[in-house]
Amino acid sequence: MVFLVLMILNASYLLYLILPFTKLSPIQVLAITKEIPENGISLMVANVFQYNTNYKGCLSEIEKANPDVVLLLETDHKWELGTVALDEAFPFSIKVPLENTYGMLLYSKLPLEEAEIKHLVEADIPSIHTKVVLPNQQRVQLFAVHPTPPVPTENPTSAERDKELLLVAERAQKTDLPVIVIGDLNDVAWSYTTTLFLKMSGLLDPRRGRGFFNTFHAHYPFLRFPLDHAFISADMKLKKIKRLQNFDSDHFPMFISLQYEKKAKLEQEPMQPDADDIAIANEKKQAV
Repeated sequence: MVFLVLMILNASYLLYLILPFTKLSPIQVLAITKEIPENGISLMVANVFQYNTNYKGCLSEIEKANPDVVLLLETDHKWELGTVALDEAFPFSIKVPLENTYGMLLYSKLPLEEAEIKHLVEADIPSIHTKVVLPNQQRVQLFAVHPTPPVPTENPTSAERDKELLLVAERAQKTDLPVIVIGDLNDVAWSYTTTLFLKMSGLLDPRRGRGFFNTFHAHYPFLRFPLDHAFISADMKLKKIKRLQNFDSDHFPMFISLQYEKKAKLEQEPMQPDADDIAIANEKKQAV
């Protein structure tokens, strides 16, 4: 009986955690009411699985989705060569191919400005920080991230991942520009760390109130979690969010289409950190 009660309590707690990502909860990011094409931006995020060689499948999925910005993760030099055709359709790019499963290839149809490749926590783990210029000339601060997961063979704890996310949150909170953070965070959407990231950054999660959009593991239908994310500032609204077709990776790609609306800040409210959140965030940023 004790075991049964503990299992019921545990299940109840887990349901409480995931409830905000069901349609039983209010949406956090409002849908657009009127499309303004010059204010729009669409993005595709795909962890390709470095040892996957289905480059044609990846290119086909990108062609079908037709995003303005593409972020490919776990990309080595073979993937850079395998996707070189993207240079024609995406004249702007930032390429960081690596052999350690943390390479990044960022392609854009929209101009990129002040692009930087950062190594915020670990010397061999990059993130891309750049401004994307919308057709209306509005600049959007984009962060592309892929922190290391807490696994025994790499990092015994989540300290490195948590620190990187909170350092990005700090940068997102300080900028006056609209913000988009995309990438494989190696963490589920309802975790304490991801929630803390949202509170400290002031960003919103378009999945809240809409669904899980599970992206990993693509080959196990009964064991999938939302690991690939797109977080946005309160001055952006949602046009569309969709999980795309797999191309032999262990992750599904994600597509999201957004619209910048300055007045949206008056309609959408980010979560606020309390004193304990701030103290824990500061402690995590000092770790490692």
